Amino acid sequence: MVDVRWLCSDLWVAGSVPNTKQTGRATKVQYAVDAIEGSILTAPLDFAGYTVDDQAFINVSPSRQNPDATGLIGLGPNTGSQVRVALGSSAGDAVLDRIFRQNTSTPNYITVLLGRIRDPTDPPTGELTVGEIIPGYEQVTSQPKLPVSVLSSDNSANQHWQVLLDSDGVIGPAGDNVIDELNVKTVVGSTSNDKQLTVVLDTGYSLPQVPPAVAEAFYSKVPGASLVNRPDLDGQIWQIPCDKEVNVTFKFGGAEYPIHPLDTNLDMNLTDAWGRHVCIGAFQPMNPQDGATYDMIFGMAFSPYPGAGVRPYLCTARTPPTSAFSPAFHEFPADALSTVRNTYTYINFGDFVDGSASSTAAPYVQLLSTTNNSAEAHADFLKVRGDSPWKPEAVTLAQRLRSRLPLIIGLSAAAGGVLLIAAGACCFFSARKSKRQRMAFFRSRKYRPLHDPAPPVAHDLHLVNQPVNQPAYSKPWDARY
Repeated sequence: MVDVRWLCSDLWVAGSVPNTKQTGRATKVQYAVDAIEGSILTAPLDFAGYTVDDQAFINVSPSRQNPDATGLIGLGPNTGSQVRVALGSSAGDAVLDRIFRQNTSTPNYITVLLGRIRDPTDPPTGELTVGEIIPGYEQVTSQPKLPVSVLSSDNSANQHWQVLLDSDGVIGPAGDNVIDELNVKTVVGSTSNDKQLTVVLDTGYSLPQVPPAVAEAFYSKVPGASLVNRPDLDGQIWQIPCDKEVNVTFKFGGAEYPIHPLDTNLDMNLTDAWGRHVCIGAFQPMNPQDGATYDMIFGMAFSPYPGAGVRPYLCTARTPPTSAFSPAFHEFPADALSTVRNTYTYINFGDFVDGSASSTAAPYVQLLSTTNNSAEAHADFLKVRGDSPWKPEAVTLAQRLRSRLPLIIGLSAAAGGVLLIAAGACCFFSARKSKRQRMAFFRSRKYRPLHDPAPPVAHDLHLVNQPVNQPAYSKPWDARY
């Protein structure tokens, strides 16, 4: 069984694989919470109808976490391949690069469509194609082309399938523009419009990761909701009643992509601190690290991708005599956890393929919404979860003020500084004015020089109103009066 991940680029398999050859190299791949390492081997590979005679992969020793005959196949850009770095040549290219390079007539794109388990309307099946469109979904190629945000060459190892959300691209349960209402801004320094969030499309997260303000806008007003810390879910999460329908929408390139309510409110058979059955808000709050190249990670609850720590979309590992492994991707089942079908996803590799000419078009993504019938989605939720209606409320004034608290503090500090400067200036100019007035007063007075004789009317003022007969004194210390 092999996991499929779009955030990764390498292939690794735990345990013995037939018909392998040694390369004499080894490497390590670091994930968010763990890592794998092992020798780099080559073996024949069958994938989605294509064969690669000598695909390089990492051979991992089986463990409790990675049992025998399990593994992961990465469908991300080749620039993130640690095998490619270790081998130092195209012999270490990722699976899709090898397929595109040896089949030059095959268009450099893949598409994915998967189902949702427990969906009462559609069966939980799925397909992954290479170079072809699934019949009935041809409209995907007429959807907005979303350019892949390309990282600088010195950061190319962190390149993922990442695109820009619209500046008004988060619509909450009350139909409000969450980005504007809560002043949500990107942490990606290279983005020209700070209201456009960078979204990574990845199979490695069962719970989509969003800024805390976005998760709060989705779930904080749901009756009975609470933000809790759950180590089993790697951090904070909104716990909500299972029968509360939450409807949200995202916008890319001007097109709207509603999320099925069974994908915003997930039932993972969890209980709260009192042992009561609870569900969780699928969009989990995340605080990106400094220097982050993305703001959100959309996985299981947005596009048809599997989750982290579980194996929702599985490949059947076959070992025929002529090949090492042959993952079958058509009509494969979903895991017991919720899977989604909100978009049919088309990814064009463009010049991301190793060895592409500089004239090759840039990579892009197209998304076709598959959750367009709101009445059907509502009926699906009622059949699975029951009916407990609630009226979504828009973002409150307190939430708006809190989201703008740094700005308010900054403006208040600036206003206080202006007032202090104004008060100081007032005191300064007042003091200058008073000084000028005093100087003008003294300049207006006329005094005789000391050597001029006194005028005739002058009197000894010391004798005015003094007694006539005063006692004489002979010593300086005798009293005069």
